[in-house]
Amino acid sequence: MTGPEFYGLAGFCTALLYLVIAALSWLQLKSETSDDRRFGLVTGLMLPALVGHAVALGYSMFGIGGLRFGFAHALSATMLISGILLWVEGFFVPLRGLYLLVAPVSAITVILPPFFPGISLASEGSSLALKLHLSVAILSYSILTVAALHALLMASVDRHLHQPSVAPGQGLARLYARLPPLLALESLLFRQIAVGFVLLSATLASGAVFSEELFGQPLRFDHTTAHKITFALLSWVVFGGLLTGRAVFGWRGRIALRWTFVGFVMLLLAYVGSRFVVEVLLRRYG
Repeated sequence: MTGPEFYGLAGFCTALLYLVIAALSWLQLKSETSDDRRFGLVTGLMLPALVGHAVALGYSMFGIGGLRFGFAHALSATMLISGILLWVEGFFVPLRGLYLLVAPVSAITVILPPFFPGISLASEGSSLALKLHLSVAILSYSILTVAALHALLMASVDRHLHQPSVAPGQGLARLYARLPPLLALESLLFRQIAVGFVLLSATLASGAVFSEELFGQPLRFDHTTAHKITFALLSWVVFGGLLTGRAVFGWRGRIALRWTFVGFVMLLLAYVGSRFVVEVLLRRYG
C-alpha cells in the first residue's frame, strides 16, 4: 500500500468512526431511557478515532517530502487536540454530549489535508523554534476551541432554563440534567480561557521575537501579514479584556459568552481564515 493510499484509508476509516460516535451520541440523547453503556461505548470508540486522526494528520504533515502545513492541517490538528481534551475531561465532568458537536466536525477535518495540502516547510522543518511555535499555537487554538464549545453549551443551557422544554426527560434536556451547575461550568470556562490566553500570548510573542528564524524574514505588517496579525491581536485583546472584566467587574453570564464567541471568531479568522484565502481563494481566482 502506497503512502497516499494509506493516508486515504486511515482518514476515511477515522471519519466513519467519528460519524458512528456522533450517531450513537444522538441516539443516546433521543432515547427515553438513560443508557450509560452506550455512552461508555462512545467514550471507548473515541480513543481509536483519536489515534487514527493523529496517524492520518501526522502522515499528512510529515510523510510527504518533509513538513507541510496549511489551514486544513490547522483545522484538523485543532479538532484532534480538542477531541483529546474533551475525552480526558469527560472522565471528570459529564460533557460527553459535546461529542455530538465535535465528532462530525472532526470527521470533516480529518479528510481535508489531502485536498488542501498547504505549503512545504521542509527547509524550516528542522527549526526547533518553528516546531515550538506551531505546537503552542495549535494548543492555544484547541483550548480556546473547547472553551467556545463550552460557551455554546452554556448558552444553550441558559436558554433552556429560561424556556424549559415541554419534554424535560428527552433529547437535549437529558444532557442538561446530567451537567454540573451553570456556575461550575462557568468557572471551568474561565479556567480554559485563562490557559488559552497564556498560550495565545506565547504564540504571538514567539512569532514576533523569532519571526526571522520562523519565517525567514523580520516581522512585517504588509498585505501578506496584515490580516493575520490584525485578527490575532484583536482576539488577544478580546480574551484579555474578558479575563480583566471577570477579575475587576465580575463579568459572567451572557456577557462572558458573547466575549468568548467574538474572541473565538477573531482567532479563527487570524490563521485559518487567512490561510484559506491564500491557499484556496487567491489560488483559484488570483
